[in-house]
Amino acid sequence: DDAFTESYISTIGVDFRFRTVKIDKKTVKLQIWDTAGQERFRTITSAYYRGADGIIMVFDVTSTDSFDHMNDWLKEVNRYAAEGTVKLLVGNKSDRTADRVVTEEQAREFADELGIPFIETSAKSAKNVEEAFLTMAGELIRQRAARSAAAGGGEEKKGIDLQAVKDKSNCC
Repeated sequence: DDAFTESYISTIGVDFRFRTVKIDKKTVKLQIWDTAGQERFRTITSAYYRGADGIIMVFDVTSTDSFDHMNDWLKEVNRYAAEGTVKLLVGNKSDRTADRVVTEEQAREFADELGIPFIETSAKSAKNVEEAFLTMAGELIRQRAARSAAAGGGEEKKGIDLQAVKDKSNCC
């Protein structure tokens, strides 16, 4: 929503927003589903992974628990999402340098092992938030072009669904 509030209440269940971004002279309309990161909502939120073209997995750089749970979320995503779903790892709260416990190098190494992009953001200062969406949109466009070329340039699917997964129990 382009606004930060200190007294943010965690998502209960699922919330969604639309975000339109321009990349590579193309306009991409992302439908972003913000699923609750708490364990108690896992059975509800896993249903939203099906059919998602992209999934953003967010952890809190000031919480080792949040980062450690990324493996669990990745297993859940891989269990329910379609093969080839684009994934992006995001480390949030990069503005809280004094409280940081997960280094950028740790997170980047983890993302590299998974073969997925990584970016650090700060919802508070808005640093790299737009870039995270642009990164996902770019990955989706590249994947769509590759699939279209592999299929002989057949008709493209018109919409791109983006599933945002946030571990809100320890995050933003």
